[in-house]
Order: sequence, then structure tokens, then C-alpha cells
Amino acid sequence: MITGAIFDLDGTLLDSNGYWNMAPDEYLKTLGKHAAPDLAQTIFTMTLPEASDYMIREYGLTQTPEEINEGVNAAMERFYLTEIPLKEGVREAVEQLHGKGIRLAIASVTDRKLVAGVMRRFGLLDQISRIVTVADVGVGKHEPDVYLEAARQIGCRPEETLVFEDALHALRTAKQAGFVTVGIRDEASAARQQEIRDTADYYLGSFREIGTVLKSIIN
Repeated sequence: MITGAIFDLDGTLLDSNGYWNMAPDEYLKTLGKHAAPDLAQTIFTMTLPEASDYMIREYGLTQTPEEINEGVNAAMERFYLTEIPLKEGVREAVEQLHGKGIRLAIASVTDRKLVAGVMRRFGLLDQISRIVTVADVGVGKHEPDVYLEAARQIGCRPEETLVFEDALHALRTAKQAGFVTVGIRDEASAARQQEIRDTADYYLGSFREIGTVLKSIIN
């Protein structure tokens, strides 16, 4: 029986990965540096601290990882609070799950302030009661800690909790930890959709499809 659901944020609830592709470039420009064309792809699976360490090595930055994190987050804050849209069908899916008594959380690599800000902007903080970030647990989504902590906070066991993710590595992590996984299509990972389909327990091309998928697992 499904009693909980954990959502990734970027690329899952939000159509935001394109904005994240721009943020490191914009930050490097403020330092007089030119980003490599593949920078966004290279750091796609990294946490912000990991990406900061990478930029220090590759671009000879003298800033601390904390200063780089703050700079990248500052570049993103305006987008989160004014521009980034919800993906199609997300609001309806959240309301449907919440209405069935499913306890909801977010597990994200994004800074808590930005997660809370964008969810408040869309009026979803009442339904999604917990936010856990990789900064809270100290490791990225190559390890299951962020999902396990989110499940603990909403009082659900992994086997009774859905994890919605757009990234292949994150789906693999959640599935190996015993969660029921739902792959979400996102343009940033378009080339890996077959692998995502093969890995996830369920797959949604859009949250508008959630009703037919959940009929078999939520009463």
C-alpha cells in the first residue's frame, strides 16, 4: 500500500533544468571566466558542493566552495521566484495525491531556500509538508540518504513510498533502496528515456498521465 510520495524538484516538478544550465555560466561570467560548452552536462549529476569543487579545479577559481554555491544560487534565485514554471499536470497530481491522504515530500539537490521559495510561489507548501536537501544529509543522489530521510520525516517505509525522478542515476539509487520509482520525462535527459523506462517501476511522459498509472497502486 502506498502511503507516501517523494518528489525530485528540478526536471520533475519544475521545468527548470534549462535555467540551471545557464546559472554556472552566468556566475563564471561575473568572474571574467568563459564556461566550456559542455559544463552544464558535466555537472548535471553533481551536488552544488561537488560542482563548486569541479569549477575550482577546472577554472582556477580562488573562491571557496561556499562562495561559489552562493553565487550560483544568487544567479538562480530570480528564476525560481519569478520565471520557472511548474511542469504540465503537476498541480493537479499533487492535489490528487494529497487528497488521497498520501504524505508528500521533496528530496532535492537544490538549496532549501530556493525550494521553499518556489513552492510557496505556487501555493504548494500546504500539500508538500517536508523538504529535504542533499545538504541536509551530506551526500548526493548517488546515495539513498536524501530519500530515506524524506521518508522518515513523512513516516513512511521505502516500499510504501513513491519516488518521482527525471534523472537516471537518481532513479537507480531510489530503486536500489527499495522505493517504488516513477520516471518522469524531461528534455534534459531525453537521450536516456529508454533507460529511464527500463529502470523505473512506472513511467510518466507527463504528470497528466498520473491517474492511469496510480490506479494500480493507490486505492
